[in-house]
Amino acid sequence: MVDVESALDQAGLTNPRVREYVAEWAAITQPARIEVVGAADDARLVQESLDAGELQPAGPGRYYSRSYHKDTARSEERTVVATSKDADKGVYNNWKPAKEMTELLTERMRGASAGKTMYVIPYLMAPPGSPLAPYATGVELTDSRPVVLHMIRMSRVGVDYLNDLEDPDSFVRAVHVTGDLPNLGQGTPDDQRYFATVADERTILHYGSSYGGNALLGKIAHGLRQACYDGRESGVFLAEQFMLLGITDKQTGKRWHVCGGFPSASGKTNLAMTLAPDAMGDRYHVEFYGDDIAWLWVGEDGRVYGMNPEFGVFGVAKDTNEKTNPTALDSIADGTGVIFTNVAYNDRTEEVWWEGKTKSHPEDVTGWRDWKGNLISEREPGDDSPWAHPNSRFTTTLANVPNVAADFEAPQGVPIDAIIFGGRTSDREPLVRAISDLAEGVYDGLTLGAEATFAAEGVDGQLRYDPMSMRPFMAYAEGDYAAHWLKIIGAAKEQPVFAHVNWFQRGEDGHFRWPGYRDNLRALLWLCRFKDGEVSGRQTPVGVLPTVEELELEGVEITPEDLETILTIDVARWRQEMGFREEHLKQFDRLPEEIWEAHRRVAAALDAEA
Repeated sequence: MVDVESALDQAGLTNPRVREYVAEWAAITQPARIEVVGAADDARLVQESLDAGELQPAGPGRYYSRSYHKDTARSEERTVVATSKDADKGVYNNWKPAKEMTELLTERMRGASAGKTMYVIPYLMAPPGSPLAPYATGVELTDSRPVVLHMIRMSRVGVDYLNDLEDPDSFVRAVHVTGDLPNLGQGTPDDQRYFATVADERTILHYGSSYGGNALLGKIAHGLRQACYDGRESGVFLAEQFMLLGITDKQTGKRWHVCGGFPSASGKTNLAMTLAPDAMGDRYHVEFYGDDIAWLWVGEDGRVYGMNPEFGVFGVAKDTNEKTNPTALDSIADGTGVIFTNVAYNDRTEEVWWEGKTKSHPEDVTGWRDWKGNLISEREPGDDSPWAHPNSRFTTTLANVPNVAADFEAPQGVPIDAIIFGGRTSDREPLVRAISDLAEGVYDGLTLGAEATFAAEGVDGQLRYDPMSMRPFMAYAEGDYAAHWLKIIGAAKEQPVFAHVNWFQRGEDGHFRWPGYRDNLRALLWLCRFKDGEVSGRQTPVGVLPTVEELELEGVEITPEDLETILTIDVARWRQEMGFREEHLKQFDRLPEEIWEAHRRVAAALDAEA
């Protein structure tokens, strides 16, 4: 039997409740060794992983990993929220009874770490001293050394975060067991994997993966699902899949902070990491806070505050290049300690590559292997399958991002001026529309959507709705979630402005009407000035749109016709959309009457306009 007490004593882990938790799970999973880790162990663990073949060198201070070929992404159908309250069951949270999932996963984990090391990762998902620190502390137990290395990059790791708790029992208990990956039946009726957040017990149990959101339990499982539940239970905060950035007008000294949610493939990371366009760079500076999670609360001064609880970026590599996201490329340069996962790798030159990194593949295929480890040079003629997995990733710390905000670790967070939502739509959604009414803003977030593949979905023009971009992460029922939003933001004396943005309108020939990328800052600047009362825009049934004169357009390449289109709404298309929205909202139990009233107001305004 492994000597738990000795391992914890040696690491200086003194919290008695953490010690009990580690001992309990060591008895269940039966590891051969226990090691408590901190950020200071990173270099040693990297070398051990290189020696063991778990990592490959990818240039100076850069590393490459390849996961099992059936273990390359989150598995939403195997991911559940479990509680003891039936009322927590929602449309999207895949709810299960807590007792059922705890018993099932405990049995699957029993003895599953035999012969392995149990790594004890004490972590904090907040800047030290944050008012939300009581909800941010956790301990992940894992049998995977690469998971430790990712967690060190994505969270603050060290025993002091657990030893110094005012309440020694107030931490999230997270257990990750990899399992026998080739024999788990991934995607079959015999699938053995389960990823459960037992939210009302503040316990996370994940079995059957070593990849990303399935294994880095401080990130999505704690930072979104558990925190979402904790926010409602405490009545104190919101935990959302939001980006967060800052904008400074260097001419006036004015600063604004904008956060917001975007469904997959709608440009969230690129916006979070954006820079000012060349024509505006002398006047405006954009700062990065985070690209994936924001926790929001009302401060003592009555304003809404936000912070990114993460310590790093777990970014999608595909299509990341000098045009789409030069900031990201700088954050994964030599010496950053970045870990690439499931990109293409060259054994000979130690280079990495992914689709979209350059316009075409490297011409010399010598030494290149695809994400499954197969040599490109041995492919059959005509095999043009991707070299990198579409969900290939890079993991780097926030400090590596060149325009990271100087106050990204400020415990008090930053005041939020605007909350935006944005989905990829080729019509109906204008460039930006501001919403000053709280209920209408929450309503807009609940009906956020992006275009589905209509041929597959079979419904022309209908969006795949993704409320607040939290569809895979919501921890309790949607109606209660909407009520919590109204409560938290409604308590603010000075409320942020809401808005919907869309960079993806297309012309009949398929071209994008708006250039996007760095030029998107222009829409955010207009929104912040609208919030401050410096511009008034033009009222429409779905919100206030900019006039051409109010937008800073110097240096934008856009035709007058395209500009007019993206600053106009198609009333007929919107009236169709309202029918889809009504059916979407009817799914949700206990939806606040304020949300239905907002829906009726917008629908009536559209009817009047028609």
